[in-house]
Amino acid sequence: MFTEARKLHLIEDVLKLQSEETLMEIERILKSASSERSKRPSAREFVGIISKEDIELMERAIEEGCEQVNPDDWK
Repeated sequence: MFTEARKLHLIEDVLKLQSEETLMEIERILKSASSERSKRPSAREFVGIISKEDIELMERAIEEGCEQVNPDDWK
């Protein structure tokens, strides 16, 4: 509830604004925040985060644990 109360206080403050410049700045911030939320992440953002050694460990774990098919499991 604390967040909702903060939002209501913010709305009250915005309603009291007299400055067109301040209102425009608030609009810019809100538009920027909404466009950041809707932006789809790109794989390029993750390049270089995982080391080559860690990738090799993950690939081995997948090959050993996930790529093994036991025909009896399908019966």
